Amino acid sequence: MRWKREVLRDICEKAKELESKLGDPEVLKDSQEIQRVSRAYQEIKPAYGIAKELLRLIDELEDVKKLLESENDPELLEYLQQESEDLQKKIADLEESLSAVFVSSEKEDEQNALVEIRAGTGGEEAALFAKDLFKMYVKYAERKGFKVSVTDFHDTPLGGYREVTFLVEGRGAYGELKFESGVHRVQRVPVTESGGRIHTSTASVVVLPEKEDVKIDVKQEDLKIETFRAGGPGGQHVNVTDSAVRITHIPTGIVVSCQDERSQHKNKAKALRILMARLREYYREKQEEEESKKRRLYIGTGDRSEKIRTYNFPQGRVTDHRIGLTLYNLEEIMDGNLDPIIEALKKEEEKRRLEELNKELAQNKDQR
Repeated sequence: MRWKREVLRDICEKAKELESKLGDPEVLKDSQEIQRVSRAYQEIKPAYGIAKELLRLIDELEDVKKLLESENDPELLEYLQQESEDLQKKIADLEESLSAVFVSSEKEDEQNALVEIRAGTGGEEAALFAKDLFKMYVKYAERKGFKVSVTDFHDTPLGGYREVTFLVEGRGAYGELKFESGVHRVQRVPVTESGGRIHTSTASVVVLPEKEDVKIDVKQEDLKIETFRAGGPGGQHVNVTDSAVRITHIPTGIVVSCQDERSQHKNKAKALRILMARLREYYREKQEEEESKKRRLYIGTGDRSEKIRTYNFPQGRVTDHRIGLTLYNLEEIMDGNLDPIIEALKKEEEKRRLEELNKELAQNKDQR
């Protein structure tokens, strides 16, 4: 992306303004305000350094171009031409770095991911599709070096999943998987179909960040904790002890179960982690609903009823409806090769964030 000079100047001015506030006696008197200003300054500081250097190089390039227009000496012209090319490359590299700073500024992206998959319309075929999606994400996580642990599941007679919940642990897990939230649609001949007709079924995917930096006050009396006998997916061990844990958050009615571990204490700890993630999402959505705000800088609406992707097995085709991307490597994608889709979604997100940044900087400039 080519960064306009006025945008770069606005970044520098905003950083200087925050820097000045950090030394303002009035600001220093207010502990909450100093925290807010400090946080804002730390967020913009990396961009400030790049923007300042970009302005310097752009000015230098303009000087070189003026000399090229007025100079006649062949040797000096050759030197200036090389200098111009070098500066343009440095500017392009810095512009890319500046874009990356803003794209990676979402702290949530660095967190672990909590993924929930639920069978939608389509009966048993939807449950089998939910399990296929689960396998796809597990394989993708393995490619990325993430750790996956199933925390809860409910299977069906044919081996599908009515729902399955799992944690994907590793730095950047949420940033890689957050685009998967929404309704996924499959078009194929179900194993239960004797006539060879193609059916359409759905499964919903919800991806939440497991943020540890947000404090939520959960009182012990608000939790109903129960234990029950656990089993394992895919024919794993059946635990004869009551090691599985179910936690109900009474004020919200949110219920979390965990039966992944043999130890009741480990299951309880993991269930509490999942509960906290769901509570953060619950209160975030409630706040946004009250303020009538949509999620900023997010591809699509994030509404769980929105069909974000179609997997067409007869044609070997996958289509992501949010960006109009169609690929004909369905088998590879179901084997965990989601990179082509996720990278395309990241680029689209980058465009949206930069557009939002430009609008925000323009508004701040108008206000000043």
